[in-house]
Amino acid sequence: MSHRLPAALAAAFLLAGCTAQSVKAPPSTVRPPAASAPAPAGTLPDDNLNAVAWSQTALEHDLIYLQTYRDAEARLLAAVADPNWDALPKDDRVAPAKGLKPAIVLDIDETVLDNTPYQARLIKSGGEFNEADWAAWCKEQRARALPGVVEFTQFAARHGIAVIYISNRAKDLDEVTLANLRQEGLPVAGPEAFLGLGTFVEDCEQIGSEKGCRRQLVSRKYRVLMQFGDQIGDFVTVLANNAEGRQKAMAPYTGWIGSRWFVLPNPTYGAWEPALFNNDWTAPREERRRQKIQSLRFD
Repeated sequence: MSHRLPAALAAAFLLAGCTAQSVKAPPSTVRPPAASAPAPAGTLPDDNLNAVAWSQTALEHDLIYLQTYRDAEARLLAAVADPNWDALPKDDRVAPAKGLKPAIVLDIDETVLDNTPYQARLIKSGGEFNEADWAAWCKEQRARALPGVVEFTQFAARHGIAVIYISNRAKDLDEVTLANLRQEGLPVAGPEAFLGLGTFVEDCEQIGSEKGCRRQLVSRKYRVLMQFGDQIGDFVTVLANNAEGRQKAMAPYTGWIGSRWFVLPNPTYGAWEPALFNNDWTAPREERRRQKIQSLRFD
């Protein structure tokens, strides 16, 4: 169901990479020119342009997704066979996993569905994310499945593994989201397969948009074999969204990367960005951009 990379084409590229020496691209394709035209007076360059262009057009992007989901599929049945295998953080495992039905847990946006057309629209209009436009995009049900995910989730479903989607799409977008997933060929067992933002979880205090309570809800019914996402918060609760807090949240679980947790690339948005400007979205765009530049390494 890749919208950019048919399976035969992916195979051809992968085979070529194994059998032939790579050909260096002309210098102009691997580094920017020495000088570029300045932006019009009063207009800042759009920080998201290259990120969205890469996500939509770079073959490397599609190959990363294919590689990730194919690798997960190759490991999945071994995870099912190991009764001690569980991919939930210890704080989210609130019921014993032994004897529970196996499941995989996936984020939706930029993990399962591609929303870069929405990001491209923002670049074209010069606007920024807002809930109304985002909801309108979701209701169009035009997001396409990312490479490899349909084949992987269908493989899981065929082997009796529940496919659960935990997303920060608002709960009132559940019907259009489930319809979008189904039309792209993703297995959806029913409304309970989608745990959106606003899902009530008894005896659990929701922290902002963190997914911990919903992972705890899943833990009451399932032994989670694998988790997939494009943000650290898709896997574990991040209490402080800064460099130190993000490192601290992930540190106990780095050994799970590539076996229980599978992280996908998203340079277009995510918690990593506001961590660079103290999570202050009220700051003017110019100030946010200045702080992002200040965060760069120059040696």
